[in-house]
Amino acid sequence: MESKIEILSTVTLEQSPDLYKIVDALNRTLKHKDLMFGLALDQVDKEKAIFTIYRT
Repeated sequence: MESKIEILSTVTLEQSPDLYKIVDALNRTLKHKDLMFGLALDQVDKEKAIFTIYRT
């Protein structure tokens, strides 16, 4: 069985210490809708974060 993850949207934001709380809340609330949210530090600009929405 193959699991396919589709990227729906990606946004670059200013890094904030509390961004992970939003991502965690979204993942807990919307996982039953086959949505997953990710947050990564931008490799080029460490002051930026990349927020991604996936469909699982």
